[in-house]
Amino acid sequence: MSLRYLTAGETHGPQLTAIIEGLPSHLPLDFEALNFELARRQKGYGRGRRMQIEKDTAQIAGGVRHGYTTGAPVALIVENNDWKHWQKIMNIEPMEGTDEEKRRVHRPRPGHADLNGGLKYNHKDLRNVLERSSARETAIRVAVGAVAKQFLEHFGIRIAGHVIRIGEIEAPPHNLPLSELARVTEASSVRVADSETEKKMEAYIDKIKEEGDSIGGIVECIVEGVPVGLGSHAQYDRKLDGRIAQAVMSINAFKGVEIGIGFEAGTIPGSQVHDEIVYTKERGYHRSTNRLGGFEGGMTNGMPLVVRGVMKPIPTLYKPLQSVDIDTKEAFAAQVERSDACAVPAASVVLEHVVAWEVAKAFLEKFGGDSIQEIERNVQGYLAQLEEY
Repeated sequence: MSLRYLTAGETHGPQLTAIIEGLPSHLPLDFEALNFELARRQKGYGRGRRMQIEKDTAQIAGGVRHGYTTGAPVALIVENNDWKHWQKIMNIEPMEGTDEEKRRVHRPRPGHADLNGGLKYNHKDLRNVLERSSARETAIRVAVGAVAKQFLEHFGIRIAGHVIRIGEIEAPPHNLPLSELARVTEASSVRVADSETEKKMEAYIDKIKEEGDSIGGIVECIVEGVPVGLGSHAQYDRKLDGRIAQAVMSINAFKGVEIGIGFEAGTIPGSQVHDEIVYTKERGYHRSTNRLGGFEGGMTNGMPLVVRGVMKPIPTLYKPLQSVDIDTKEAFAAQVERSDACAVPAASVVLEHVVAWEVAKAFLEKFGGDSIQEIERNVQGYLAQLEEY
C-alpha cells in the first residue's frame, strides 16, 4: 500500500487533523521527538503573535498502541489554543447576527486565496476561504512529516534544513556535516550556520518590520542515506524529483523550487553541470560531485538529496495594498490580519517535513511490506543485489 494522508481544520477552528494511511506496523514512535518538530516550526526571528498563543503538540488518536504503529490508519490532532476566542464565530451550527458579529470578510487581501476562493466556491464571506488557506495548516503537515522522518531514521536516512537567504542577505557556503548543520542551525534565530549572517538577518528583518513590510527568502533541505533507485524514469508521475517539487510548491507562499544547482544549470556548460561516475570498492558506484542534487532520470542516485525552495514575502502587510470590496466594488486599503514580518526560518522546517514525506512514500513504494520487519528484509535483499552489480 502506498502512503497517503489528508488534513482537515481551519486556522481558528478547534483543531487540525490528519489521517495517515499506509504506515507499516511495529514502527516505534518517539512522541517527544514528534512534538519537538512542531515546536521547531513555531520558532524564528520575525514571527507574529500567533506563535505566542499556540504551543503546538500532537495528539495521536488512532493507529498507535504502546508506542508502536499497528498498521491501521494513524490519526493526528493538533489543537488550536486560539479557538476559545473564536468558538461562536467558527461554530458549525447556524449563527444569526450582523456581519460584524460573524466577523464576515468581504474585503479580499492581495496575495491571498481570499478572492479566488470566494469566486470559485461562491462564498460571500471570504472567511470560509482564508480560514483553510492559512499557513496554520502547515502545523499538521509538519506533524505528518515528523512521523515520516522517524520512519526514514529507522533506515538510516537523515534530514536537515536551513536558511540560505532572507531578502538581500545571503548566508555564505558551508561544509558542515549534516548532524553539525542541524545542531548549529537549531541554535540560530534565523536557522543559518553563520553567526555574523544571523545578526545581519535579524537587523534586516527589524528594518522591514519597521517599514510595515514583509520579506521572503530561500531555504534548503538536505537528505542523506537515501539508497539508489527511489522513484522511476518510467512514468512522469513516478519521478521522485517531480513529486518533491510539487510538494515544495504546495507549501504556503512558496513560488519556486530547485534541485541541486537548479536554475544555475541553465547558465553554464554541461561539463560543469553533470556529475561524473566513479567506482571504488568501499563505496561502489557514486558521483564525484553532486550538482544534480542526488537525482538522475527521476530516480535517486545514492548521493545526498539537495532541495531548495523560495518563499515570497507574506502578503499581509502593515502598510496595506489596494484591493476591491466585493459588496460595493469600491477600492480600499486591504485589511490587516495578524501576520509575521518574516516566516522564512519556519518555512525551512516545513520544507524538511514535506520532503521527508515524499522520500518516505517513495521508500515504501520501493521496498513494500506491511511491517517494519518485512521492509527490513526487503531492504537488505536490495542492498545485497547492489553489492553484486
